[in-house]
Amino acid sequence: MFKRVFLLLLAVFVLAIAAACTATDSSQTDDGNASNASNETNDGTSDNTEKEAAEEEKVLRINNGDEPTSFNPPKGFDSVSYSPLNNMMEGLTRLGDDHTPQPAMAEEWNVSEDGTTYTFTLREDANWSNGDPVTGEDFVYAWTELLDPDNGYPSAFLGYFIKGGEAFNSGEGSADDLGLSAPDEKTFEVELEAPAGFFLNLVTNPAFFPVNNQVAQDDPDWHAEADTFVGNGPFKLESWEHDNEFVMVKNEEYWDASTVNLDKIRWYMVSETTTEYQMFDNGELDISSIPSELSDQLIDNENVVFEDQGGLEFFRYNLEKEPFQNEKIRKAFALAVDKQEIADYVVKNKAKPAFAFVSPGFQSPDGSDFREANGELVPFSPDEAKQLLEEGMKEEGYDELPEVILSYNTSETHKSVAEAIQSMYTDHLGIDVTLENKEWQVFSEEQKGLELQLFRSSFLFDYGDPVNFLESFVTDSSMNRTAYSDSDYDELIQKSKTESDEAKRWEHMYEAEKMLAEDMPIFPIRYYNQVAIQNPDLSGVLRHPVGYLELKKADLKQ
Repeated sequence: MFKRVFLLLLAVFVLAIAAACTATDSSQTDDGNASNASNETNDGTSDNTEKEAAEEEKVLRINNGDEPTSFNPPKGFDSVSYSPLNNMMEGLTRLGDDHTPQPAMAEEWNVSEDGTTYTFTLREDANWSNGDPVTGEDFVYAWTELLDPDNGYPSAFLGYFIKGGEAFNSGEGSADDLGLSAPDEKTFEVELEAPAGFFLNLVTNPAFFPVNNQVAQDDPDWHAEADTFVGNGPFKLESWEHDNEFVMVKNEEYWDASTVNLDKIRWYMVSETTTEYQMFDNGELDISSIPSELSDQLIDNENVVFEDQGGLEFFRYNLEKEPFQNEKIRKAFALAVDKQEIADYVVKNKAKPAFAFVSPGFQSPDGSDFREANGELVPFSPDEAKQLLEEGMKEEGYDELPEVILSYNTSETHKSVAEAIQSMYTDHLGIDVTLENKEWQVFSEEQKGLELQLFRSSFLFDYGDPVNFLESFVTDSSMNRTAYSDSDYDELIQKSKTESDEAKRWEHMYEAEKMLAEDMPIFPIRYYNQVAIQNPDLSGVLRHPVGYLELKKADLKQ
């Protein structure tokens, strides 16, 4: 994912990213029971004293938006799972304040001269929340599980950089051939298929988090409930009331626990931005997304924060469903959408229209930005769109275009964007399309199963390289979901992942993006940003461009 999903992050991406909040309990004790003013406890302390202690707890309250898909790292491959996972678990490296990889479970590493072998030394004080040491075997087990074809994890393609990874995942190799080993308890060695300069960035992704192999082998469902979950991050899972809320508390076993300021985090599950903002306005949350209808009055508030985010909202065509087997018809539908209008007047919140696929912010070897260098590839061009539609219909022998159903997952913003596109198709192409709303779980499964025709999608980058988005559309990728297949495109992506000359590698990526725009199995809408209104008493919340919410250093002034 920078993901995919660029979210649901991210349904977020909106598929939008999780918002955070803080509060202190003023009328209830920690167990939720009302306090009495003057009764004494058995140890001679007063209930007032206990109440004051509870009030001094730093309790952060966050809206996660929806029930997490899974807290099994390679399975929870979406924004509603990633932010919680990023705060309960930790990989070899962790993104720092500058969004670059920093030592985490690994305190140091060595890289071979040819750039294909990484040897990581794990921290002696790296422990699981149950007190077990984090070992090299935990990484070997977790990464093997990521790639095991029997598991069918959507994030498995990220492991194709590992020697033997793609062969094993495709059923053509075995786990024994993977370039993974643990020479001793605190050493983990990885062999790559080819040098990958972004590898240390890649392994910050939750898909590469370790798993306590003994716990997982004893209980395959270790990740499904709070009382069985074992993590290694700044916080640990205390309770989980499914579809309502889950609660984390500070993990005292965490190697860097001294930097963690919060005592507890409550994650709510509120799907509508308007409801979320109402909770913020009522003092129930300390951070909220800004509903588009309130953007004009709130956007210049001094407590509004803006952060870049690597990803975009886009729409996929199903090339196996008429009329989108025709390239010209696909282009017509793409060029008829006024993305500037959607960004400015529908989404608002200083959203940026997307006229290509790779989001801004990726610096090439010569110092230029990928987006600026490769230009605008999918403009708004209604006259050209109308001409392409006529030509495409003629090629297919259509006197009348087959029915078109545009699908999106539940969200006020998604609905507004869909309605705007529907209106543009009527105005610019003379076509009436039908809108179809589906709940996320159903929508996600039907998208993966190629059951939809024209449908909303999002992507948040999984690691800091443009190839991450582009690789989604190679033949048979689990993230393709369009039935698009082109051997020339596949070859360009392969070269983009293995070419050692960075200048040449970037040229391959430029060419691949242009080919994607020419074949048009998808079309872009807007680049994501992260916008929230925040209580000034909250500090230290870090929002990474890849979409993870970092709460390790978050603090609440009391």
